[in-house]
Amino acid sequence: MIRIGAVNIDTSHPMGFAEVMAKSKRAGYVAVYDDSFRPDEEVEGFMERFGVKTHCSTLEELADLCDIGFIHSCNWDLHLEQAIPFLKRGKPVFIDKPIVGNLQDCLRLEQLCSDGGVILGASSARYCYEIQEFLAVPVEERGEIVQVFGTSGVDAFNYGIHVVEAIGGLLGQGASCVRYAGAAVWGSDSCESYFVGYEDGKSAIYNTYTGVWQPFTITVMTTKTTYQFTIDSSRLYEALINEICNYMEDVPHRLASPGALIESVKIMLAGKASKEQNRAVGLNELSSETFFIGKEFYDTYSAGAGSMYRIERK
Repeated sequence: MIRIGAVNIDTSHPMGFAEVMAKSKRAGYVAVYDDSFRPDEEVEGFMERFGVKTHCSTLEELADLCDIGFIHSCNWDLHLEQAIPFLKRGKPVFIDKPIVGNLQDCLRLEQLCSDGGVILGASSARYCYEIQEFLAVPVEERGEIVQVFGTSGVDAFNYGIHVVEAIGGLLGQGASCVRYAGAAVWGSDSCESYFVGYEDGKSAIYNTYTGVWQPFTITVMTTKTTYQFTIDSSRLYEALINEICNYMEDVPHRLASPGALIESVKIMLAGKASKEQNRAVGLNELSSETFFIGKEFYDTYSAGAGSMYRIERK
């Protein structure tokens, strides 16, 4: 069994992943390190529920006990520092979405991987079965992809990155520029649209809806016809965990390259810059002046998270 070390249990993902792994028995959490907002009783509840044996006091201790680290911190500004102890030991790290949130961290991630580090990620939507099934249809039958349209809800970046990564799973790398197209406003909620141009002439449009959960719905226009599907969220974690296990077991897998993961972040950074500057922004124009702040998201998320892992005793 693949031994996984969990870094923080901020979100519902550690629970969802553990439930999937309990069924397949290919992998499982064996230890946890947590210095985030979840109290000890929640960490203990997570450990008891999923048979996690060790509560580590340092990241180094955790890295020594596992085959791969899973970083679940909702403050993405901490992700790369949390990955270092695993990388120093020659162990791969899966970083939950969003993998990073600014250009400097994109460049640092590139360097860490260039130096031999293995960083996997990030959104389960990239590996969903619906995309796998679409791509399995021969190009001669479905046609060449011309444009992809995708929707997401809840917030602009933490959830919006899901649909951008899903688009990346279909189109691959090659995005060149992003143009903010506008917004529809309903009360305090906002639905924004962004146009992404690609070097080979293809394009994508991604929509983010803040304040309301929306399904990940994908429309693919090809040279032959138009396809539409809604990603089944109940199967997302399974699809992701299967690919990570395939990688760890050294069998064929669909995990994206670091460059592909970084491109998704750069697309969203360019979209933010385009909105601020009211013009199309190239991915090669990005600067440190555009960023998504992980600490701000952490503060908001932790304040409203509520108890998730605590086991109630009768």
